[in-house]
Parts: sequence; C-alpha cells; structure tokens
Amino acid sequence: MSEFIIKVSVILFGTLLAMSGCAQQVDKPKPAVKYEFGTSPVWQDEFDYSGKPDPQKWNYATGDNGWGNNELQNYTDRIENARVENGNLVITSIKEKSGRLNYSSARLVSKGKGDFLYGKFEIKAKLPQGRGTWPAVWMLGTEKSYGNKGWPDNGEIDIMEHVGFDQNRVHGNIHTKAFNHSIKTNKGNNTLVNNVSSEFHIYACQWTPEYISILVDGVEYFKFANESGYSWEQWPFDKPFHFLLNIAVGGNWGGQKGVDDSIFPQKMEVDYVRVYPLIEKK
Repeated sequence: MSEFIIKVSVILFGTLLAMSGCAQQVDKPKPAVKYEFGTSPVWQDEFDYSGKPDPQKWNYATGDNGWGNNELQNYTDRIENARVENGNLVITSIKEKSGRLNYSSARLVSKGKGDFLYGKFEIKAKLPQGRGTWPAVWMLGTEKSYGNKGWPDNGEIDIMEHVGFDQNRVHGNIHTKAFNHSIKTNKGNNTLVNNVSSEFHIYACQWTPEYISILVDGVEYFKFANESGYSWEQWPFDKPFHFLLNIAVGGNWGGQKGVDDSIFPQKMEVDYVRVYPLIEKK
C-alpha cells in the first residue's frame, strides 16, 4: 500500500510540475518590440525638376471657403502659388483679389498618391515670416473610418505649424475626437528654432503603433503615446495618412494679431519630402 501511495504521489507531483510549466509558459510576457526606421525612402519628392509640382505625387486642395478656420486666402492650382524651381517647392501667398477673398495661396495634398501607415516623415523647409502667415506641414487620415467620418475623429498629425506673429516658435500637435483644441484637450508642444525663415530646418515625425513623436533638426520635443485602454477616440492612428503642405493667411490662429499686408508676397520653400519605412525588431 505504501509503495502504491508513493507512486501515485510521484505521478501527481509530476503532473503538477507539468501544469505549472504550462502556466508559466502561457503567462510569459511577449518580447518587447523595438522600432527602427529604414535608411532608404519608400516615397519622396526631391523637387529636382521645374514647373508645377509632380502630378504623380501631389493634388491641389482649392477654394475660398475659409477652411473651417475663417482663413482669408483662396487656394488655387496656379503656378504663381505653387511651383518647383532651383531644387525647391515654393508655395507663395500673394496679396491680390482671388475668388471671393483678398489673398491667394496653395495647399498641396498627397492623398491617393502618397498614403502611409507608420514610418518616419521628414520635410526640409524654410518658412514664411510676418504677421498673418500660417504655414503648415501636416497629415490627415486618408480613410473615413471612425466617428463622424471627418475631422477630428479620423485624426490629424501636425508635423510643423508656425504663426508669423511668433516668429521663431514652431509647433507639433495631434488632434483626435478626445484630444483637440476645439474642446481644449489638445495634445502638443512647441519649441524655439532660430532663423526659421532664413534657413532650412528638418521637420520630422516618427510614427509607430505605440507612439507619435515630433522632432526638429533631429531633436524630439513632443511625444504622444498610445496608452493602454485607448480606442479610436484617443488613437485613430492605425490607418493610412497623407501629407498636406500649405500657407494659410489670417484665420482663427494665424490672424489672432491681424494681418500685415506690407509683408506679401510670402513663401514657404521645401527642399524635400521623404518617407522612411517602419521596421519592427523583437
């Protein structure tokens, strides 16, 4: 009898050990994912040509409807407002009668021609200056997947915004249904950059499934993390986004201190736009 009990005990003990091993194996945490970015662009425009922006890469958003911000420019597709010369894209805002408004400018959009999910995005640019200018390099969700099918539910990433009344300060922000300026929950930051209008600087975004970071000249100054428990209201950044490049005039932010008509024309020069792929390593 005692020998039988010993054998049963050994079997039970072995079973418990096996179960314990299985439990430990199930509960073992997944290895952390490390994110890197490729060194060769998967999409780019070096602006090494002349004339209108490459129609294989850029569309125009046109109109004089205020664009939801009471802006004062009419966006056109004219070469006077957007042209490529001397290796740069030049977006120019002009004081002139245009459409129903008194300024013209351009807004280039890569939607349908450059749409991206994750990666590193770099734009080397020299900005306009003067009270009333509001240049931006930014991204919007290409697909209308969430909520009201528009802004801000499908997300916005502002890689660079600048307002001329605050000359050497640049801003990086994200906008979602839960986090946006219209309900005073905006997530973003700003930093001082010398000579933003006389020198080129590299404005960049690093976007992974876990975070979005905004940098200028390689220095990160804003990071937004995809926190546990977030849904699309906080993090709609799991769908493709596209570029927008523009100069607005006036508007709710750019026009807070009025518009100085003596400064025009004003231009934003872009040396290149580059997209590097995300690489996941475990």
